[in-house]
Amino acid sequence: MTDILFLILSLFALTGAVGMITLSSTMHSALSFVVTVMALAGLYALLSASFLFMVQIIIYAGAIIALLLFIIMFLNIRQDHTPKEPNKYMTMLLIAIVLAPMDYLLFTAFARMPHIEDFSTKIDNFGDIKMLGNALFRGWLLPFEAISILLLVALIGSIVLARKKERR
Repeated sequence: MTDILFLILSLFALTGAVGMITLSSTMHSALSFVVTVMALAGLYALLSASFLFMVQIIIYAGAIIALLLFIIMFLNIRQDHTPKEPNKYMTMLLIAIVLAPMDYLLFTAFARMPHIEDFSTKIDNFGDIKMLGNALFRGWLLPFEAISILLLVALIGSIVLARKKERR
């Protein structure tokens, strides 16, 4: 059952990533990004990485993508505002051909790895975020808060710049 879920979630992640690159509408591309992020969250859940699963859902799918969709709708990006890409699919095909040898090396390396029957963790507190929380909020509290203020200033700056374009 886990293998089937893995294949389904992987298919959704790959389809969403390809859709994010190939779709010409900005909104459709952003929604494909949502599909990719949600599929990755499901893959984290299959790995029993509960913290990464929750971070993926709450922060990426909840906050960042909602902000991205809000900015796309706020700026009212239409099809005629996007740059023309006449050789888009040819460029993607060329990149796929160039990366094919590296893909081959990765697949052969994974095929030669020893088969592991037991995927259980050997650490007692696997998935526990107590150590991460202590490190983040004791030793890195000031940089953590500085980054949040920097992101807020960047958001306000992008809105101010977008409003200046409307007034001209």
